[in-house]
Amino acid sequence: MSLIDAPSFKSSSSPVRSTSLPAGAYVLSIASTPSFYAASASSPSNAIHLFDKARLQTVQTLAGHESAITTLRTVHNVANAVNNALLSSGKDGSVKVWDERSGSVALRLTASTAGTAQGLLSCDASADGMTIAAGTELQGEDASILYWDPRSPAAPLRVHSSTHSDDITALHFFRPAASSAPSPGNILLSASSDGLLCTSNADEADEDEAGLHVGNFGCSIAQAGWLHDRAGRPAAWASSDMETFSVWTTELDRVQDVDIRQPSVHRQDLTWVTDYLIGCHNASSPIGDADNDLCLFAGSNEGDIALITRPTFSDPSAPWLLHKTWTTGHVGIVRAALWDERNNVLLTGGEDSKLNAWVAEQPEPVTSPGKVKRGSTADPMDVDEDADISARKKRRA
Repeated sequence: MSLIDAPSFKSSSSPVRSTSLPAGAYVLSIASTPSFYAASASSPSNAIHLFDKARLQTVQTLAGHESAITTLRTVHNVANAVNNALLSSGKDGSVKVWDERSGSVALRLTASTAGTAQGLLSCDASADGMTIAAGTELQGEDASILYWDPRSPAAPLRVHSSTHSDDITALHFFRPAASSAPSPGNILLSASSDGLLCTSNADEADEDEAGLHVGNFGCSIAQAGWLHDRAGRPAAWASSDMETFSVWTTELDRVQDVDIRQPSVHRQDLTWVTDYLIGCHNASSPIGDADNDLCLFAGSNEGDIALITRPTFSDPSAPWLLHKTWTTGHVGIVRAALWDERNNVLLTGGEDSKLNAWVAEQPEPVTSPGKVKRGSTADPMDVDEDADISARKKRRA
């Protein structure tokens, strides 16, 4: 398994803009609205800071949550009442939809059992904005996925408590890609510390009937999400606490499983070694001749960032491609990366309290082994099951 630098490889060591969160708070996550960039801060502030896109200057600070913020994302629509809204969840047991103009909470959903708040670790809103889902911490013997109709926010519409048996670390509704085939329905991807990756029909009240597919990673899952092929057909990815990374078919059959730290470059003129996965991004269109839209942002313990792709996941021998690195802008672990393709900007935030804006032009087309040609009807996830599976490594501190 190899990592090669793309012919158009570039490296940048100077962010174009930079700012810092108050009181030395970590930057936990970053989101983008039409008007602002948003960054969530670690304890004790647990605030959400809004920044002007042109100068990266603070324009407003939202109160955030009473305890740790676990999710911050932008959703296009909530109940046809709030567009391009910030959605956040926290360990205080609440999901909040924010009105960025007034700085107030437009909608608050609360998870509680017998009056005791259940800490929430993940949340998302469906593509049509009519369902909000949140995943809880393990409390006693239960970890639940809560579903709300945002038009009736007083209590969850339903609670599914047998999908997972441990902390629910990631929730993502399926959203069709720009070139996508018709939507398969209101499908929710969930991941958990129990090692399971699941898809569910979010419109089905009966939990036994709601479950669609289950994949067992065999280790605690820290992050997960969707990817798409050129025809818009979905697949899934997941990463573990031990920096293993996997790709799965729509039916959650495992395609590949690798240690994300193994692909590396060691040359006199270029060195890159991945220490951890920061996060993934779905590009507006696959890069070059790649058969998928998945982009990985990898980090080093020194605070550097790299953009890495794989032209195809159907061939276990296909190399990974290193497109660009952004170096010396951070010190220590980088917690969040957001690629704003429309404005040609990469936002990164870390444990050094810095929020940096970098130039992030679209990588140039690359011809690589194992590619699927444009217009191909081949399913890039139709592969042998004998994918390489790496040894589990220790959890990143």
